[in-house]
Amino acid sequence: MSDTTPVPLCDIHAQYAALQSELEAATLRVLRSGQAINGPDVAAFEAEAAAYCGAKHAIGCANGTDAILLALAALDIGPDDEVILPPFTFFATVGSILRTGATPVFVDIDPDTYNLDPLKIEAAITDNTRAIMPVHLYGQCADMGPIRQIAKENGVYVIEDAAQSFGASYRGVKCGTLGDIASFSFYPSKNLGTLGDAGMVTTDDDDFAKKLFALRNHGCEVKYFHKHLGWNARLDTLHAAMLRVKLPHVDGWIEGRRAAAARYDSLIVEYGLNGFFTRPTVSIEGMHSFNQYVVRVADGRRDALVAHLREHKIGCEIYYPLSLHQQECIRPLGYHTGQFPVSEAATQSVLALPMFPELTEAQQRRVMDVTAAFAQSAMQRAA
Repeated sequence: MSDTTPVPLCDIHAQYAALQSELEAATLRVLRSGQAINGPDVAAFEAEAAAYCGAKHAIGCANGTDAILLALAALDIGPDDEVILPPFTFFATVGSILRTGATPVFVDIDPDTYNLDPLKIEAAITDNTRAIMPVHLYGQCADMGPIRQIAKENGVYVIEDAAQSFGASYRGVKCGTLGDIASFSFYPSKNLGTLGDAGMVTTDDDDFAKKLFALRNHGCEVKYFHKHLGWNARLDTLHAAMLRVKLPHVDGWIEGRRAAAARYDSLIVEYGLNGFFTRPTVSIEGMHSFNQYVVRVADGRRDALVAHLREHKIGCEIYYPLSLHQQECIRPLGYHTGQFPVSEAATQSVLALPMFPELTEAQQRRVMDVTAAFAQSAMQRAA
């Protein structure tokens, strides 16, 4: 590979090229049917996705944010209620809670996995706590055993935010069935992604499922008769059709991601970058699906490395540069910097390297070549 060859953070074109004829046939089928809303592919995808996750019900929806909102609405969570969540995740998690009128209660993360720390949850529970919302970050499930036990002992719900972890598992059980309700995103870069926005909610509870199907369609169980105050959160038939094409390939793609992650682990050692990078910690409790491969960069050099990688056309991203409690629109809740030190430390050092199922060893060596050159230069300057 040329030493100037770009390496994207995520390459969705490779996936499209491999499935082009099937995706185009599915698209054409929907176009010819005229059933753009609630067409037969929606129900078919829901049945297939539920079977894949091992869930009794899957409810497709418009996007991953709507999936969280629907889960909260199905549980009647609103004003005067509190929901526990980590401060280190994408904004949709806290934004959805606030949209219901409920109060987000942050609990710091585990320093190794970046997921919600079960040891810190109990102290945050009050009489107003209605749910715990662990996020399965970067493709790895949170430590759900103790989280579920704490929820059971305190009579609160567990809502999985599984947006980044479709196909990941914990103690042999896929995410989506590890709590009372789970939310998923099918954004294009996810383990299972469509060519736009789409999402899904899973549950084993029949009553929750019935309510979710109504909520996503303006609260209707019967057309024009509105039992609940819902909204338009339907899954488009076109996206459902594309997701049906892709779903049978998910396990293979996850294995591709895991193989790429293992190569990164080996290459970091081979290139002598063990002291410069801290590799991802993989819990023995589950199967990491590596939606992202996230390292920590030593000695406050992360931002300089980001600039260097981008200058050399290497894709990278900071997930996330600011803890949720530090976001401007969250400040009125009264949180302050220093309150969640593990999350805040992560924002200063984490870096996602290129990761997608088709990532080649040559592309990864290009990433390591550019990184090693930066690290060597940094050491020389420090000498």
